[in-house]
Amino acid sequence: MGMPPLGDQELDLLRYITEHSPITVREAYESYGKDRGLARTTILTMMERLRTKGYLVRSEGKRANEYSACLTRSELMRRVVHGFIEETLGGTLSPFVAYIAEDASVSPQELEELKRLVEELESREEKR
Repeated sequence: MGMPPLGDQELDLLRYITEHSPITVREAYESYGKDRGLARTTILTMMERLRTKGYLVRSEGKRANEYSACLTRSELMRRVVHGFIEETLGGTLSPFVAYIAEDASVSPQELEELKRLVEELESREEKR
């Protein structure tokens, strides 16, 4: 999973770019940065930092460089969760499970997905 960690603002911008790729700096500024009070140069700096970290690629568009995400939203979120569990929770899922059991509101679809995952984990254990 070896990509560099992301700051909160970088992650927020990357999630936006992931859903709107390819996107120019101007487009990102107009549709994302302006409402958040970020300068165009700040958006450019963040996008270049994300490119340097390996999360974005840059290509020549018709009028300006375009940036595209290297990961799908699902892949990005999986990496973020993995990093959180490894770095913040010390690799243990217990606090995460406790949160789901006690505080999280789980939709019927999410509950079904959790049941399916538990069955899959149990099946893996049985094969060992």
